Parts: sequence; structure tokens; C-alpha cells
Amino acid sequence: MSEAITSVSWPRPYWQPGEDEAVLQFYVFGKFEPELLIPSPRYGSRGLPAGVEIQRFQNAVLRQWEGYPLNGALGQLIKEDTPEAFEDARIAPEVLVVRGVLKDGASLDYLRDTLGVLAGMLDVGGTAILDPQVLTLFDAAHWRRHYLVKDGAPPRHHVLILRSSEAAADRSWIHTRGMRKFGRPDISLRNVPDRDVDRAGVLCERLVELLSLGAHFSAGQQLEVEGLPDGLVAQPGGSLDDPEFNNTHIEFRWPE
Repeated sequence: MSEAITSVSWPRPYWQPGEDEAVLQFYVFGKFEPELLIPSPRYGSRGLPAGVEIQRFQNAVLRQWEGYPLNGALGQLIKEDTPEAFEDARIAPEVLVVRGVLKDGASLDYLRDTLGVLAGMLDVGGTAILDPQVLTLFDAAHWRRHYLVKDGAPPRHHVLILRSSEAAADRSWIHTRGMRKFGRPDISLRNVPDRDVDRAGVLCERLVELLSLGAHFSAGQQLEVEGLPDGLVAQPGGSLDDPEFNNTHIEFRWPE
């Protein structure tokens, strides 16, 4: 790509001022020149926003860190899901860690700019990008397909939507990971009957979009859902230390 993409704002039409904070964290594996010149303007990025920084590590050194993401349960999950990308990351000489905490704002330009920097890193030696918030390691081609979408990838691309079994045999739990990128709680749809799983999945995507674009749900707030006469009721809860989400969450319980 020879010409820079024009920087287009990513507004949040439902945003209201608050005390929320967005958390970004990525690991870029590869081999980079001593002087790191990242061509982020190619991707409509103005560079890393204030509050987000790059730290550079030798992979062999970072591997000794207790929280090294290619070890433990996360590493095993990644190895099973994307074995080739895992091997590329494992043997990469270096790791660039991109992370920061940002005050909630009226646009997602901070995310646009950070993604542009990550795209630029793939052009100068990056071979794989780990997003631990969605438990996913992308090789370079997959990352570009997923995120380098005209006018920006939809919010759904930034979040993992999972289905887990409930105690009852015919009920499922639909839940997300990754909403901390937007400074918003994750979503938990409990007690979903098997017949409504697809509908709950579509609803979850709608909620991801609403929250990522700035919306909030208060305790007891009613959510109208087609086919459910009484709708669903929002119940905020959890904590940033909750291992199921690594975030707070908003729970909606499907009626019996």
C-alpha cells in the first residue's frame, strides 16, 4: 500500500460523560529493526493515543514472566486453536507489548489509531498479534482480514461471543469477552433455551454494538426483546477480577 488512508473519525452516538476507562492490550510477535519506524499513517492512524505505550522485549526474556501469555491455560488454548500462529509466535525473537488505559470519550478514535499502529507493525516485521482480551492469536493474514475493513471493522469483530452450558440440560449461557476495549461491561445472557440460542446470539451482537457506541444500562432497566412479552431486565455486576470476563458485566436472565 503506497498511499495513506484518510483518517476518518469513529463516533459514539450514544455516549454520555462518565468515569469509565477503556483498556487495550496486545502482543505483537516478530523480528523488528533496531529503530522502530511504524507506517501507521498508511492505515488512517495518527499514532498511538496518549495513555497507550509500546514496550519492546526479547521473547526469551518475556517468556520468564509469570504472566507470559503463551504459557498456562491461555497458551494451551491458543496452541489448540491456532497451532501454526502459536509456533510463529513461540519462535519469534521479539515481542512488542502495546497496552494502555484511556478515559472514556465521545469517539473510538483511540481504537482506530491503535489498530493502525498494529497494522503498521505487521508491515515492519510482525508475524502474529495476540489479543488476550478475546483469547485469540492472529497470524498476519488473519488479522488483516479481520480488522482492516473499510471504514473500520464492526464492533462484533473486537469481541468474543461464547456459548456455555447451564445446569439445566436445555439451557445455555451466552456471554462476551473484550468489552473493556470500549470501557464497557461485558454481556451475560443466562438461562437461554436451546430454541432461542440463535436469537440470543443476534441480541448479544446488538448489545455489543450499543455498548461499544457509548450506551449504558442501569440496574433494573427493561430491554424490549421481540417474542418475550416481558422483555429482559438489566442487572450490572461482577468485578474486573472476575475470571469469566476479566471485566464487570451486565446480566440478563431469559424467562422460564
